[in-house]
Amino acid sequence: QVQLVESGGGLVQPGGSLRLSCTASGFTLDYYAIGWFRQAPGKEREGFSCISSSAEVTYYADSVKGRFTISRDNAKNTVYLQMNDLKPEDTAVYYCAAERKMPYCTVVPKYYDTDYWGKGTLVTVSS
Repeated sequence: QVQLVESGGGLVQPGGSLRLSCTASGFTLDYYAIGWFRQAPGKEREGFSCISSSAEVTYYADSVKGRFTISRDNAKNTVYLQMNDLKPEDTAVYYCAAERKMPYCTVVPKYYDTDYWGKGTLVTVSS
């Protein structure tokens, strides 16, 4: 069974850090681009970071650039999102998605296979 599982979310104070993990089971992440998305209450899902299968290409939206870092460890079948200097506006449910037919990466949700999305992990940034 193909599955992506996000973990590492939680409650953190402004300025704090969290590291999210996106771990695959039932398939090998080696050949997949991975995107990170988030959805805050009452808002649309936002794609903000991605990494190509080779890790040669990464992308960050302006809202997270300089604060978030995406990386991957194919040996662990996991992609990581290091989040530093968290702000209240980062509060959201965070999702990862995988797509094989992509030589680079994108943060546009429609380009990711609907069967390759995780169920999300909640990040709350609050004092």
